[in-house]
Amino acid sequence: MGFEQLAELRDRLRAEKEPLKTESTKPRKRAPSEQAKPREKDPVVEAIWRLQKHFPLAFPVNPAPKVPLKEGILKDAEQHLERLGISSEQLKLGLASWCRGSRYWASMTENAPRLDLNGQAVGVVTAAQAVRAKQQARQQRGKARRAQSKPQERTPASDTAAENTAD
Repeated sequence: MGFEQLAELRDRLRAEKEPLKTESTKPRKRAPSEQAKPREKDPVVEAIWRLQKHFPLAFPVNPAPKVPLKEGILKDAEQHLERLGISSEQLKLGLASWCRGSRYWASMTENAPRLDLNGQAVGVVTAAQAVRAKQQARQQRGKARRAQSKPQERTPASDTAAENTAD
């Protein structure tokens, strides 16, 4: 699931949690302790949002396809930590999350241009890198399928049947 899909899901869940406000219902008053709590932001989501804000050509917003990033983009981005307003660790987590997933791997086709932070082509995706991206996507799809299918529970009757067919 991509970053944008997660953000959309989060927003829908938040909307479902909030009571519907109609003319006949009074808005729920929050306890003082609830009002004082600031919403905690996911550091990865925050990092990606800031990268998209400051470098929109390298980090396009969905539904635009992701683009292959320059090798060593982390070092380039670390020079902008103060401007981004995030920590080095947040940046690493954000970039790792951005470069993992089917949208990014789909962008990794042979000879596709790799972009720097400003959206300038500074290299290309090699054949080996394109093959590796396809393998990553295949592995992720396999993991997703396995997670969706529930393991069959073994019962004594099925164990006995399996033993009888083995003879």
